[in-house]
Amino acid sequence: MIISKLNFIVSLHNHISYENKMILKSDVFPIGQLTKTHGLKGEMAFSCTSTILEDAEIPFIILEPEGILVPFYIDEVRLKTDETGLISFERIETEEKAREYLGLTMFLPNEYLEEIKDTQIEADYFVGFEVIDEEKGKIGKITEVDQSTANVLFIVETDTDDVLIPAVDEFITDIDHDKKIIRLNLPDGLLEL
Repeated sequence: MIISKLNFIVSLHNHISYENKMILKSDVFPIGQLTKTHGLKGEMAFSCTSTILEDAEIPFIILEPEGILVPFYIDEVRLKTDETGLISFERIETEEKAREYLGLTMFLPNEYLEEIKDTQIEADYFVGFEVIDEEKGKIGKITEVDQSTANVLFIVETDTDDVLIPAVDEFITDIDHDKKIIRLNLPDGLLEL
């Protein structure tokens, strides 16, 4: 089964070349997740943090089956709400084949970052970003995102310790996607908690 699945992925990757280069994690950002099958013809339900699939002409989604980032060309997308919808891909035409991709994160190439609002980007995308406060200067690097609480928290590694910073719009003043920097204006005392 694994060899069959790998052969399918390799043939799909050869069929769908993405500028004839290997896709790296640094080339993409997450937008959602495939959650369950829908019907018998390979259609899947998904959850998404953005309406970009409805707002822009997106030819493909990138998935990471077996640890390899692979583009999957879209047959059809139907949004049910701003955060959920149904999607079908070329060459995935059965419920059995679709089931193999459930739970996978959906990615888009970074070139689409300009077309969505920063508030619609999944928080995990910011792991590896440097955090700079407007007054205190460099704080550290985001090493993890804690989404287990009501407020999403960036876990930032400083020179001495890890600090928790709420990932809220009110604190974010600028995001530089190319340099991987988030600029914040943190309230006094927040870093001392």
